[in-house]
Amino acid sequence: MDALRINGERLWAALMELARIGATAKGGVKRLALTDLDKEGRDLVVRWGREAGMSITIDQIGNVFMRRDGTDNSLPPVMTGSHIDTQPTGGKFDGNYGVLAGLEVVRTLNDLQIKTRAPIEVAFWTNEEGSRFVPVMMGSGVFCGAFSLETAYAAKDTEGKTVGEELARIGYKGEQVPGDHPIGAYFETHIEQGPVLEDADKVIGVVPAVMGLSWYDCVVTGMEAHAGPTPMGLRKDALQVATTIMQEVVAIANRYPPYGRGTVGMVQVFPNSRNVIPGEVKFSIDLRNVNDALLNTMHGEITAFIDATREKTGLGISLERVSYYPPCPFHPDCVGAVRNATEKLGYSVMDVVSGAGHDAIYAARLAPAGMIFVPCKDGISHNEIEDAKPEHLAAGCNVLLHAMLERAVAV
Repeated sequence: MDALRINGERLWAALMELARIGATAKGGVKRLALTDLDKEGRDLVVRWGREAGMSITIDQIGNVFMRRDGTDNSLPPVMTGSHIDTQPTGGKFDGNYGVLAGLEVVRTLNDLQIKTRAPIEVAFWTNEEGSRFVPVMMGSGVFCGAFSLETAYAAKDTEGKTVGEELARIGYKGEQVPGDHPIGAYFETHIEQGPVLEDADKVIGVVPAVMGLSWYDCVVTGMEAHAGPTPMGLRKDALQVATTIMQEVVAIANRYPPYGRGTVGMVQVFPNSRNVIPGEVKFSIDLRNVNDALLNTMHGEITAFIDATREKTGLGISLERVSYYPPCPFHPDCVGAVRNATEKLGYSVMDVVSGAGHDAIYAARLAPAGMIFVPCKDGISHNEIEDAKPEHLAAGCNVLLHAMLERAVAV
């Protein structure tokens, strides 16, 4: 079994064929969730699954499960998967690699006539990206009970179309109740979406955890006034006060390395005129770290800083936490299976904590889970120029094959 390898050329060909559905002029993919292009992509992957001898189950939120039977089908399946919906300016590999790597594992087992005791399943989850409908990771979130099917069905895109309507329209509103589908273990392969592996010249990233995140909306309220006649000492400049808070966001992240993250990504200035002192500034704050203790400490520090700034400046400052995802440590058994597979195959390796969310976060609420990262060029993702080396993608799939076999047990 140690000599087992997947067919890297076949994996690459499948990725390139799927990438033609929604292909963009710059070499990327635009295949938004529950569009006609999403249906076309789903139909192609389902057809490939059936051709590989897999049975297909679709649940009410449109999650698709492709099953290869084991010798003991009473056992819960060892599952792998990801998503095939993309960002508006997405790439060929984000999500798609995780689904097609799972399909390649099954194709390889078929080629070599290897049976497993537990069934093998490949899943693709609905609306992971959240670029058309909110919330993100919708399909896996409904599956694990993070939010209700009714909430998901009611979500609307910018044209007022709902998830429920669009699922029915493209023919992927299945019958199985989300969550009524056992999982024995879950693995997800993914491009890193960051520069760490490439910078360290490593082939495989073992993912022990996904960072937690806190998102906030902050509003600083001052007073608009003419930029010329108003002396500096008499101004109530909302932007200048806001920038001190923005700098503190970065400072807090730097105080808690190596996984502290602090980002201000969206800023709205009112009235946004060059000769008017800003009277109001609204901006986002994104704080991340690897465990609850550190993330809670960062939360306390930004809250305390804003309280002190409000007291010092006399300006109105509001802070609202609008989203919170707790850190997600993956199961030691699945992390161990990935380590064992990487060591067996002889790939260079390092631990990489994920800074982005993945469907594996929700799967981990229901079953032991783990992730495998491979490098992507310049760490770029959610971009049409997203790229990865075929040999790295094959290596990640080889690790997936051996990790799944450890859990499913070849017979």
